[in-house]
Amino acid sequence: MGEIVLARIDDRLIHGQVMTAWLQFTGGNHIVIVDDATAGDEFTKSIMSMAVPNGIKLSILTIEEGTALLANIPEGHRIIVLAKEPQTYWKLIENGVKFDEIIIGGMGARKDRKTFHKNISASEEEKETFKNIVSQNVKMKIHVIPDQGSQAIEGLL
Repeated sequence: MGEIVLARIDDRLIHGQVMTAWLQFTGGNHIVIVDDATAGDEFTKSIMSMAVPNGIKLSILTIEEGTALLANIPEGHRIIVLAKEPQTYWKLIENGVKFDEIIIGGMGARKDRKTFHKNISASEEEKETFKNIVSQNVKMKIHVIPDQGSQAIEGLL
């Protein structure tokens, strides 16, 4: 059976840090984006597929499809899960997907968000979702790139 080697919240989904630092750091060989809107947007899916290096599998799935894949990870798959918002991870957890740890890598400023920690922003709803996730014994921390330190979020809530 395969494994989840990284679960990351990043509203940019695929970008340079994911493609270089995190792939190398985790040894991931399969990126799974779980986002209903992205899964339904053929243009965005084609652009994202061009950003993935040769030899790395990419799946862009709805929450329902992501639940099915992550419940039965194929042998040899070292999965990096990417989602834009913590609510996606909460829905996956509610659907029975198990995570040991979820990292917050990029949550940029938006009208409904305020600064949460340094350059990470979160809305009140997102902070409540963090609390719900942590209540399920899932570690959550801010960890932007592998060679920088991380910050547990419990003290920030």
